[in-house]
Amino acid sequence: MKWFGTKAAPVAARPVLARAWGSGAVALGEWPASYEAQLRAGVMTNPVAQRAMRLVSEGAGATALAFGGADEAARARVAALVGKSSAGQGLVETLACHLLLHGNAYVQVLAGADGMPGELYALRPERVSVEADARGWPAAYLYRVGESVTRLSPEDGAGRTGVLHLKALHPLDDHYGLGCAGAAAGAVAIHNAASVWNKALLDNAARPSGAMVYDPGDGSVMSPEQFERVKREMEAAFAGAANAGRPMLLEGGLDWKAMSLTPAEMDFVGLKAAAAREIALAFGVPPMLMGLPGDNSYANYREANRALWRQTILPLVAKICGGLAQGLSGWWPGVTIAADLDAVPALAEERAALWERVAAADFLSAEEKRAMLGV
Repeated sequence: MKWFGTKAAPVAARPVLARAWGSGAVALGEWPASYEAQLRAGVMTNPVAQRAMRLVSEGAGATALAFGGADEAARARVAALVGKSSAGQGLVETLACHLLLHGNAYVQVLAGADGMPGELYALRPERVSVEADARGWPAAYLYRVGESVTRLSPEDGAGRTGVLHLKALHPLDDHYGLGCAGAAAGAVAIHNAASVWNKALLDNAARPSGAMVYDPGDGSVMSPEQFERVKREMEAAFAGAANAGRPMLLEGGLDWKAMSLTPAEMDFVGLKAAAAREIALAFGVPPMLMGLPGDNSYANYREANRALWRQTILPLVAKICGGLAQGLSGWWPGVTIAADLDAVPALAEERAALWERVAAADFLSAEEKRAMLGV
């Protein structure tokens, strides 16, 4: 008995398994290493990663901010700067997205006609590189767009901030922060591969292929011409979902042996769900909010939403607000920017309970109560 194609099929290398050294391609079992490739494979094509990114960045952009520590005119000027769109996008939302994905966010302070800050512009983090001096301290920032390179000074002539650099904690780098795009790249690659597998299965009428067995009884094998003819007829007449259920007419010792998927091969469904939960974990979003089944880490949706704000969005907003306040303190000393917790719907119950406890504390004065509530 000869299996169909065993002898007639030409022996050739399997390029899909070859390692793509220096070609820019991604070999099997690997995932993109560059930031742009990770975003294209993850946020731009993966629904789980894109939804997680939007939940965090849009939540940060919609957070109400409180401005203090300066006179009323200064607070109004700072509020207008922070609330102004940066290249058509919300400043806080854009910075939250950059910090979340890349781990770095750069804000260029553009001066107006009066010499005061007129706009805060968020720079694309993958285009910015740090130029260090001989001692290793950042001396300038290089902004690359194609072949053009612009050198930006971190301070203006008066010693005030020119470019503000916000970064997430990186334990092994002095100049750059650590984003979640790289940490989620493996899970994104697995999730995308499972989606491709599922699509290919559906294209094949949602069932695996089989094997054509050639057994004429005399021990002979098919000629190369016969092999190519049968293969062309199979691809044209019986492959694909459009030909599902079409009867086959076999002759000349050909026999069809249907194959089925083993339980181990069918485990890609569970593998895809596990990869989706890992993506949500990398972005700091509770899986329950992503609509992912099989995760009961939180008692209910309300607790998961509260955890999203407490553990992901509010720390991110606090980092952005603290950095912006520090960068603008050269023009408005003492200015503070913080999230208005009373305006966060997810924390309404916590704030109501705090107000109730403070109001019931008879041993506190009115001024002490106001200070405890942040009023």
